[in-house]
Amino acid sequence: MAPTVTSVHESEPKVASIKTLAGSDALTSVPSEYAYIMDPNDKGDANDPEHSIPIIDFALLTSASPDERAQMIQKLGKACQEWGFFQVINHGVPESLMKQMIDACQRFFELPEVEKKEFHTKNLLDPIKCGTSFNVAIDKVRLWRDYLKVIAHPKFNSLYKPAGYSEVSLEFSKRTRAVATEILNGISESLGLEADYITKAMNWDRGCQILAANYYPACPQPDLAIGIPPHTDHGLVTLLIQNDMCGLEVKHNDQWVLVNAAPGSFIVNYKSIWHRATVNNTSTRISIAVPHGPALDTPAVPIPDLLEKEGEKAKYIGMTYEKFMELQASPAAYMMPCLDHLRVKDN
Repeated sequence: MAPTVTSVHESEPKVASIKTLAGSDALTSVPSEYAYIMDPNDKGDANDPEHSIPIIDFALLTSASPDERAQMIQKLGKACQEWGFFQVINHGVPESLMKQMIDACQRFFELPEVEKKEFHTKNLLDPIKCGTSFNVAIDKVRLWRDYLKVIAHPKFNSLYKPAGYSEVSLEFSKRTRAVATEILNGISESLGLEADYITKAMNWDRGCQILAANYYPACPQPDLAIGIPPHTDHGLVTLLIQNDMCGLEVKHNDQWVLVNAAPGSFIVNYKSIWHRATVNNTSTRISIAVPHGPALDTPAVPIPDLLEKEGEKAKYIGMTYEKFMELQASPAAYMMPCLDHLRVKDN
């Protein structure tokens, strides 16, 4: 793994976790430092059939039947092009394992603050880190969330507490990575490439996998706070699971869409699409996003074969995954999608 990268700040103000704040009996309104005003007309809708994210049947994507697989690859390609987000069902990862992973993360967040303190860090690529908000040293508005991030590949890292986390996270990370690999193979084929083209180009065997858990407790004024504001991810392909509470919203055709995922499904983010996490006033939402990326030293560039085929010039400059992660963790990521920072100015 590459040397540790220090984030833009050298010291963080001491800020209580959102779990501690939300658990206070005295809390009846959102503190001013968490106040985030959203347009009431700009809320996601999960009921509009024209704005439901596509569903990919993993069993058909990996089917031994050439016709079934070809049809699902075509559907996958369309989902990537038109949405960048989709659900994956029949993926073979036991729903019981997914629930165990969520429960293990919940038990971590429920540990006394003093027991989590050893995992507080300001280094971007530390193997295990937890905290609150996004970057409390620079956040103009604090976020209604706590987080835990554990790098699970190329070297598997794990917590020694709570009990059972290590075993569950090892199995979950392996099974999730296998699903992500097959999805990338399907995406490669949807582009007219060999199935393993993307994984080879991105040095997938050394690729980075992160288990990123988010804890969003009930909020007394959910319209005045935000779990995570509109942003784009750094991962090549991100798989997400959540407990029974919704909150993920995706921007599609200039409209926010509330993602109402099927039980036991993965929500997959492939393209650099704006999305956000909202909060509610009834119950805690826990999500686990699993971004899978290239090897840290691998530059991501437009695919030369496709540029030649289409007679196009590259619209983006190349950047190593490590540098791209630094960009995504910086204030610049709030201003516009990270990929826009890499756009060739003449295009």
